[in-house]
Amino acid sequence: MTTSVSRDRPRHPEKAHKPDNPVKRKPAWIRVKAPVSREYHETRRIVREHNLHTVCEEAACPNIGECWTKRHATMMIMGRTCTRACGFCNVATGRPGALDPFEPTNVGAAVAKLGLAHVVVTSVDRDDLRDGGAGHFAAVIGAIRAAAPATTIEVLTPDFLRKEGALEIVVAAKPDVFNHNLETVPRLYRPVRPGADYGHSIGLLARAKHIDPALFTKSGVMVGLGETEDEVHRVMDDLRAASVDFLTIGQYLQPTPKHLTVERFVTPEEFQAYEAAAYARGFLMVAATPLTRSSYHAGEHFTRLRAARAAKLAETA
Repeated sequence: MTTSVSRDRPRHPEKAHKPDNPVKRKPAWIRVKAPVSREYHETRRIVREHNLHTVCEEAACPNIGECWTKRHATMMIMGRTCTRACGFCNVATGRPGALDPFEPTNVGAAVAKLGLAHVVVTSVDRDDLRDGGAGHFAAVIGAIRAAAPATTIEVLTPDFLRKEGALEIVVAAKPDVFNHNLETVPRLYRPVRPGADYGHSIGLLARAKHIDPALFTKSGVMVGLGETEDEVHRVMDDLRAASVDFLTIGQYLQPTPKHLTVERFVTPEEFQAYEAAAYARGFLMVAATPLTRSSYHAGEHFTRLRAARAAKLAETA
């Protein structure tokens, strides 16, 4: 069984010595309602019953009330403790425990019980594992296929930096969507994604498409961290050069005073401009709103993504 960080220890011990950054008041377009619905509590019960973690809870996602009311939970596998210490992320950091051998079966059972048409499976970074957790991703995909064969599967993976053969293991398991988030522009990688490499992440997405050209690929970035519009556009260009199909863009929200500050709240009109710029570059699907997150409305977006590819293929037939 997976061991996890104690609820009594700091979630981010590596940030304890850092000065506090004031948490800015959110504008009206970002405020969300507290989760209170019966369906929300039923989703929570099923997740707990199967001893699972979700990125919805661990990353303090603002959309949890809406998504869980629709019984859409994003599974976070391999424990709740990450080996990285990203400047934006609220997932607990430290030394993870052993993998839970029953987790794939539990994820499959929960997906079936929730009746999900589409599920997103993500994970903490597991730099301590020889394959970065790729084999565990493959086992989870297999278990979902066995328990809920009609469910389409999207994986949101770590970068598998210095884990030779890991990507191939995940792609061979045949997820419907392979997602790896760039998170930000190259200039901001050191504070935002320490331990990651922008070029490697772009290369990972390109290699996934090369291994399986039929695979849908996806990536996401946050804005409001100090990036410029031109920098975001250059990221779009890099992703299209890697043949990425789907781009998500959302507002960075500061989870605690120890995390990176929000430099600015990007307006809904600016998000609309980013969406138009991305579609003009040839993405099949773009989701760009202040509250957009990788798995937000993922099922609906996958349906649109698949239809967009079919329409494009029909045009060229």
